[in-house]
Amino acid sequence: QVQLVESGGGLVQPGGSLRLSCAASGSILRFYIMRWYRQVPGQQRELVAGMTNGGSKSYADSVKGRFTISRDNAKNTVYLQMNDLKPEDTAVYRCNAATTGGVYWGQGTQVTVSS
Repeated sequence: QVQLVESGGGLVQPGGSLRLSCAASGSILRFYIMRWYRQVPGQQRELVAGMTNGGSKSYADSVKGRFTISRDNAKNTVYLQMNDLKPEDTAVYRCNAATTGGVYWGQGTQVTVSS
């Protein structure tokens, strides 16, 4: 069974930085893509960033130039480095991983950007 556990969220002031981690149970090489989503209550879930197992990366326009997705295969972990955070980045951030056999989600980590 696949488990994804996010960490690294918290409260940060505008302009600050956070690094989110998504640790998988077992090798992340089995996932053809891993993504970060975020959701605000009452709003549609937003795809923030994705990274294929070949290393291709993609970002939402709203975070380009500020967020960076990366992975450490040895640690079975995907990261989301978030810089220059804005109040509108406040959300629950969830990790998503896909294999040919299914899609898996973590429980999420809260990011709050406020002064």
